[in-house]
Amino acid sequence: MKVGICGLGLIGGSMAKAYAAAGHTVYGFDTNEASLGYAALAGITHGKLDEKTIPECDLIFVALYPEAAIKYLEEIAPVVSGNTVVIDLCGTKKLICEVGFALAERYGFTFVGGHPMAGTQYSGIKYSKETLFKNAPMVIVPPKYDDIYFLDNIKQLLSPAMFGRITVTTAEEHDRMIAFTSQLAHIVSNAYVKSPTAQNHKGFSAGSYKDMTRVAWLNEYMWSELFLENKEPLLFEIDSIISSLVEYREAIESDDKERLIQLLRDGRLAKEKVDG
Repeated sequence: MKVGICGLGLIGGSMAKAYAAAGHTVYGFDTNEASLGYAALAGITHGKLDEKTIPECDLIFVALYPEAAIKYLEEIAPVVSGNTVVIDLCGTKKLICEVGFALAERYGFTFVGGHPMAGTQYSGIKYSKETLFKNAPMVIVPPKYDDIYFLDNIKQLLSPAMFGRITVTTAEEHDRMIAFTSQLAHIVSNAYVKSPTAQNHKGFSAGSYKDMTRVAWLNEYMWSELFLENKEPLLFEIDSIISSLVEYREAIESDDKERLIQLLRDGRLAKEKVDG
């Protein structure tokens, strides 16, 4: 299989390594010449993804920020083969899927929205690894939901990445859920570490601090774009957690132990329920 990957950062680079390790031919492209050169020298890619190789690809991954991904799709759509499946790897789905599905219908290829639920707090191809997606969930937004053979083919195309579970959903549902499971967590972590107390945490912190602050170390350019694109679902989640925090604050401020116990119990029971 010939696989094209545009964007050779952490996600795209890890995809390239996974497919190359599985014996597939990988063509890569990145505006960062250093990343492109490194991928070629390290044997991660076997050639450049361009107007000559794009039509040869069976599968193309677009691992860019949403705005750049849309622009790239619009540029390559006229030369993508009708036999090619194009999958984006953006962190939001509504806008990219609207554009991707329209371009695919116009030019005759297949577009599928995708979001691999894996990563680290670091970015760049030097942190990529072929096992990054092993056993991780992969969310896909297909153009049709009632064709089991189509969905099975997509799962087969994704098999070299070794995902643990493929979740099929709509773009709207994806963005609503990701506002809670990912975006809110990044905002809370990033805000939490801004406390002046954090500067003196050494010697007083362990697992809780480490878990809470891991994703505070983020790429502010990418995440600001994702947050603004998913504005309404994210604002709902922010308002929800602010409302809950106010309840805890009021109980503590008023020395209302029974109320505090109830709030903590509710949170513990909610955790038990959501985790089964």
